[in-house]
Amino acid sequence: MEPTPSFPAIMGILNVTPDSFSDGGKYNNVDAALKHCEEMLEQGADIIDIGGCSTRPNNTIATEQEEMDRVLPVLKAIRLHFPDTEISIDTFRNYVARACISEGANLINDISGGLFDPDMLSFIGGNHIPYVLMHCVGTPETMHQYSLGGDIHQTVLDFFQKQCDILESYGDQQIILDPGIGFGKSLEANFALLKDIERYRHHNYMILIGISRKSMIRKLLGPEADLENCTTILNTLALFNGADILRVHNVKNAVELKKTFIFAER
Repeated sequence: MEPTPSFPAIMGILNVTPDSFSDGGKYNNVDAALKHCEEMLEQGADIIDIGGCSTRPNNTIATEQEEMDRVLPVLKAIRLHFPDTEISIDTFRNYVARACISEGANLINDISGGLFDPDMLSFIGGNHIPYVLMHCVGTPETMHQYSLGGDIHQTVLDFFQKQCDILESYGDQQIILDPGIGFGKSLEANFALLKDIERYRHHNYMILIGISRKSMIRKLLGPEADLENCTTILNTLALFNGADILRVHNVKNAVELKKTFIFAER
């Protein structure tokens, strides 16, 4: 995926799960998912990111078959009704990624950066599939129990370099880096990553920031914090600090921010 005039890009989140932290159960049938996809595309989403396995804290991780059963019908429906849509699949499982690519998905968004499935990187690298590589620690069950601090930029950069080296051993790749804001990091570390994006950019790959409605907002501002307002504020910081892609629940707000940012940067 090469930068185009549409960048910074907006990735709209389409959770087809009963248990995601923000919108679980709202779009977990094909008709509801298709309608929401249409709404996001009309609002200006550049990419639709379909997720069928929630990794929120203290959650039971869906089985591979459950994830397949949730994602594949929605992917097929979107590809049928909106054939030109750029579709991302949010999965850490190699077999789910394979099945979705064969059904027309364009991009794999892996929250584990290749850690949770030992065959993921060989599949991605060997087939040169566009890939979001997120920094992660632990396992699906323990990843939220960490609170990394210290030299967080170097920690993330070292991880990116290691995983990218594996992918690049198969030849040129289309990699997008995600620092994993909100995943196993202290509040201070999350904001440090948001503030200094260029310190962990590896090989000039694009950076994706996914901060939409994250619990860190309420950790900072309290339980009554306006998640939509604060998400827009943090996404503004992300764009001015170099983010190339914003992964969001509220596409309308993000597209308005994108248009304002592009005008301000002219």
